[in-house]
Amino acid sequence: MTDQIVITEKTSQAKDVRAAVGSRYGDILPAEGHLFDLLEPEEVVPDWKRWSPILLRPEGLYDTRPAKGGNKVAKLKAIREALRTARRVWLATDCDREGQLIGQEILEHYKYRGEVMRVLFTAQDSQTIRDAFGRAKPNAEYARLYAAAVARRQADQIYNLSLTRTATVILGRGARRVIGIGRVKTPTLAIVCKRELEIRSFVTVAYYEAVATAKVAGGQFQMRHAPQDRIVEPEIAQDVVKAAEGFEGALAVRVEDKRQGPPKLHDLPSLQKLCSSRFGWPASKTLEVAQELYDGQGKKIITYPRAEVRYLPQSLISDVPRIVAGLQVGQSFSAIPVPEPPVIRRGASGTFYDKGLEGASHHAVIPNVNTIDKLREVWPRLSSDEKKLFDVIARAYLSALMPDFRYRQTTTTLDVRGYEFRAAGRQPIDLGWRAAFPEWQPADEKSDEAQLLPLLCNGETAQLQDPKSEDKETRPPPRYNEGTLIEAMQNAWRFVDDEVLRERLKEAKGIGTPATRAEIIGGLKKQAFLIAQGKHIVPTETGLSLFDILKQADPALVDPGVTAQLECLLDDVVVGKQEMVGAIDAVCDVAQRIIGKLKEGVAAGGPSLLGASVGNGASAYPPTQAMKRFADSLSRQKGIKPPSGYKTSISICRKFLSEHAPKKADGETAGKLDPKPMSPAQLLYAKKIAQGKGLIIPDDAKSNSATMSEWIDSNRGRKHRSKTYQSKRPIALQSTAPAKRTRKRRGEPSTAPQARV
Repeated sequence: MTDQIVITEKTSQAKDVRAAVGSRYGDILPAEGHLFDLLEPEEVVPDWKRWSPILLRPEGLYDTRPAKGGNKVAKLKAIREALRTARRVWLATDCDREGQLIGQEILEHYKYRGEVMRVLFTAQDSQTIRDAFGRAKPNAEYARLYAAAVARRQADQIYNLSLTRTATVILGRGARRVIGIGRVKTPTLAIVCKRELEIRSFVTVAYYEAVATAKVAGGQFQMRHAPQDRIVEPEIAQDVVKAAEGFEGALAVRVEDKRQGPPKLHDLPSLQKLCSSRFGWPASKTLEVAQELYDGQGKKIITYPRAEVRYLPQSLISDVPRIVAGLQVGQSFSAIPVPEPPVIRRGASGTFYDKGLEGASHHAVIPNVNTIDKLREVWPRLSSDEKKLFDVIARAYLSALMPDFRYRQTTTTLDVRGYEFRAAGRQPIDLGWRAAFPEWQPADEKSDEAQLLPLLCNGETAQLQDPKSEDKETRPPPRYNEGTLIEAMQNAWRFVDDEVLRERLKEAKGIGTPATRAEIIGGLKKQAFLIAQGKHIVPTETGLSLFDILKQADPALVDPGVTAQLECLLDDVVVGKQEMVGAIDAVCDVAQRIIGKLKEGVAAGGPSLLGASVGNGASAYPPTQAMKRFADSLSRQKGIKPPSGYKTSISICRKFLSEHAPKKADGETAGKLDPKPMSPAQLLYAKKIAQGKGLIIPDDAKSNSATMSEWIDSNRGRKHRSKTYQSKRPIALQSTAPAKRTRKRRGEPSTAPQARV
């Protein structure tokens, strides 16, 4: 029996703490992510068991109850028993808001009143952990961090469940399906849907630019006439070309020496964006690989990966020489010319900026100073993906300590009978930090702007040769990949029209958190609202239908700007600008207004999902391959165009075949429309699958042997099915409240049940 204990977030973390400090601070007991869930609404107010369009806010806060699944019960029991005799508790969970909640909610639930010390470490090697215990502070100093976590959890429970029930009752009347609303998930879906609709409605416009070769005493280069008001008439473009034929004139030349500082260090969103574009990784993979570099056995070579800022505290300046020396032992980093002494940049435009860390739980992701001298030993143990990611993090750190990139920018213009021709070029003077990225070339150096101009003098004569017109066309905005979608979530202020509000939200952290954004995108994909097309993320027709219905019901439901404002209020709790209850009140006010709007809509005969294609009913079930081939054959033979959706909806395809396929004498459709009925064995097997996975077999799947086989093939062997055929279960955007998920960590199973709404 001991009078003090250490609580960690998971088993692997407990092993690392034990290896670092032994039993010096008492028994080390691991949690397993969240050991407590919030109570369900009906457990607080029995009348709330019946779904109705009301705000599900109790008196005070939702209480907690022990979570189930995995080893949660056993781990909670061990901690509870130890708390009976412990006079001091060391909370050594992760250093962010979620980690604070995971540890402190245990103490709050059991009303522990002993001394509590908070241990914060941003790397998981033994030296960092020992240092963290040495500078532990009273947990009371982190009351705001805990209050912010509680506010977010409570607000999400109230908002998500209240609006899920309201939307289901009002918009889905008679449809026997749940329309799940998520404070973050719904606007995330909206971001992708809006972009897809922009692309679909985009009208390509042809335009023209004139180019010519300019010959001067020192050589030749290309000049271009590309006015801001695009040339859309080919006749005008030809007039420009004629004007340039054989033209000679004096060049106006401007030469400027410029400099550019290094890019900022990485946080998790910037890593996810870069890895998505460069390696094609989904956001979840970037986090998974980073987590392994952070706490993997025999690795631990980077700091805490769930970073939300791109600065370092000034206290870490003293670590610079050691990290640089440790990195340059590696062959690939030794060639990077970091100066001696390194360049230390302070302030908002630099690297070391204490004010930029206000309200943040942890700094940018960098190499771990306490393990960097073991890099040569660790490197062979890393996978190829881990090496790629560490290379990204290490080069960003080294580049931040290198001189500015200096270059000479030359811009020249030529007035050609009233038409301005222009050329620009960039000549490097000192590569500086760009020497850390020898193969990288920014986008603005891949066009005419990158050409190497000969030595030019202001006023010298240039002769134009070979002028011609180039055909161009406008392009729609690009589709999102997971990295750029996370960037859009992080910069949700861009979706706000009000200028004053836009400026305020620029300082906020967007919608969602660095640790949850990948999970939100993954959830939308599992629910079949988003799908991957190569590197891109696009909405399904079901996702677009849901977006359209919710937007018609109340635009605030799908407005990223509204969610960004709520996120800003919740973040203000950490820095003391907002009280916990005040932040919850603000979220509830928005939810109440939306509920009122939805009620008004139904009274006025507003939109309903009844008969819409949202969800996964029979109409969303795909036809068999044989049906699609038969439909294509009929289309070719009869010269008729099949209806939209015939390849994705069995109902649409069957209707087309019934109308156009040749009939038998008895009036039935001939050929392949006389399928073999399903067998009793098929039905029995399908029922076993349905029972084991909590699914309902749709009637269309039972229509014949082929459709039943297709249903069986699509459902057996799936460990994480998205409840496609469930009834009275969330099949749309589910709650994102922390109470409804287990915080995933590598090596720890995710066993939390889905939100029950």
